[in-house]
Amino acid sequence: MECDRCGDDAIHYAAYSGAHLCGDHLRRSVEKRVKRRVREDTLLDPEATPDDPDRWVIGLSGGKDSVALTQILDDVFGKDPRVEMLALTIHEGIEGYRDESLDACVELAEDLSLRHEVVSYEEEFDVQMDDVVESDPENMAACAYCGVFRRDLLETYAAEFDADKLLTGHNLDDEAQTAMMNFLEGDVRQVAKHFDASLGPFDEREGTDEFVPRAKPLRDVPEKEIALYCHVRDLPTHMAECPHSSEAYRGEIQSTIHELEENHPGARHSIMAGYEELSALAAETYREGGDAADDSPDLGECERCGSKTSRDVCRKCRLLDSIEAA
Repeated sequence: MECDRCGDDAIHYAAYSGAHLCGDHLRRSVEKRVKRRVREDTLLDPEATPDDPDRWVIGLSGGKDSVALTQILDDVFGKDPRVEMLALTIHEGIEGYRDESLDACVELAEDLSLRHEVVSYEEEFDVQMDDVVESDPENMAACAYCGVFRRDLLETYAAEFDADKLLTGHNLDDEAQTAMMNFLEGDVRQVAKHFDASLGPFDEREGTDEFVPRAKPLRDVPEKEIALYCHVRDLPTHMAECPHSSEAYRGEIQSTIHELEENHPGARHSIMAGYEELSALAAETYREGGDAADDSPDLGECERCGSKTSRDVCRKCRLLDSIEAA
């Protein structure tokens, strides 16, 4: 099998486009799509200057997605004085997993001379995920605990860095799964929120001072291609999956989308194209005062930690209380 662009040996066949690509042209293809997404989302504030730069926090886990994102952003913006970047790694306390991925994070950050901060559940919350999984006081999946704690730390440290944007390595497969879950749950409000939180171009979103806005520059690139990209560039990457990963519903959706993609190449791209258009329309409807426009509870500060919450005590603090009592 030869590369369609140069005739060298191909390492990948993209069924959705019909393209056979060698390592070099796969690399160029991935980078081209990420750069296009950066432009289309107006990731770089047009008013940013060396004296008043755009500040970005990149969630760097050491996995293929966050490593590829960090490398590409550094390639494009590493020497741009209009941008300040900080890589943030969160250590959950999972023996034999996060320590190895942390090594990949440290190696990459050193290679790029990138500012790198590491925070841990143990230091911040006095818990480790291995212990939480064992006690499981709420009788729920490990990811349900971990997602709450991770989001809190990402948001807290992005705000502490005075970040303008929080960037994560969600790929096309991740986003298509989320879109499908929101469709199947009939959660139109969540679809609308998704646009302003992380999908819409920054010049089209409704701004808020409550949370640091997020961006997902890899969301046009399939997971497999990102893995191949890291291999081609020989990037320090930890490929193992979390031993506590057990999101049963998302796993079912993942299998369904995989089967759709196998039988109908391009299904993931179609799901996201339609979802992004619908999310923009939903966001506009809610902004204009649709029937459910006033349903969202007002956000205040958690009386324990000060995080934004619709209740007196935030979800993170309630989970920590439950874990402590177990």
